[in-house]
Amino acid sequence: MRGSLVLAAGVLAAPCAAQETANGDGVVLRALDKIAGVTRDVELPVGATARFGRLEVDNAQCRYPLGNPAGDAFALLRVREAGRDDPVFTGWMIASAPGLNPLDHQRYDVWVLRCMTS
Repeated sequence: MRGSLVLAAGVLAAPCAAQETANGDGVVLRALDKIAGVTRDVELPVGATARFGRLEVDNAQCRYPLGNPAGDAFALLRVREAGRDDPVFTGWMIASAPGLNPLDHQRYDVWVLRCMTS
């Protein structure tokens, strides 16, 4: 029995295998204006800035599991509101879990759909 417990503890403590990822050329975002009820899909290359309403979104990076740019894509974004210096969001957004690290804004929602690839 003791051997089974040690084996079980070893299996549970073993680190998960790291998933190999690739860099995308950009990100596809969906933006929602909650007041106007308008949505728009935005293709944003790496290093570019897009505007949606009063928001300016900068894309620093988009990564995805090798061979699956639509699955579990995650993008490093900075979101600013026009006329303000401090960003309202800076960080990684994950396509498969948009609520994990969301933009917290009273009027707008922005989330990642997938990475763009060549």
